[in-house]
Amino acid sequence: MTNETGIWIDHRKAVIVTVLADGEQIDTISSNIEKHPERAGDSPLEGRYEARQVPADDKRQRALTGHMNAFYDIVIGKIAAADTLFIFGPGEAKAELKRRLEHHQRGSRVRALETADKLTDRQISAKVRQHFNPT
Repeated sequence: MTNETGIWIDHRKAVIVTVLADGEQIDTISSNIEKHPERAGDSPLEGRYEARQVPADDKRQRALTGHMNAFYDIVIGKIAAADTLFIFGPGEAKAELKRRLEHHQRGSRVRALETADKLTDRQISAKVRQHFNPT
């Protein structure tokens, strides 16, 4: 039997479902990211040099990208034994994970990439089972 794995992913967490002969194994990985970087604070900054008081947007974006790549690498480490991958989720994270898999020369394992709404763990495992066993 081939190792079939489904991944529901967004920027905050990944739920990995591995289909086994006697059921499935579910792992959840959190990225520990609250939200995308943006300027915080309710009041305007005081003084003439706002640019010196607020980090540059590209600096924050680079930090977020580095953090997300580390998150994707952890997910890739968890699915190292997978022969076939089904990646789905609500946003851009599924395509970013696929690009990261291609970067690691594992992109050929991805059989399907699908948009899906936020789901519970039970709904995720049911969707993965249905994808790999459509009977």
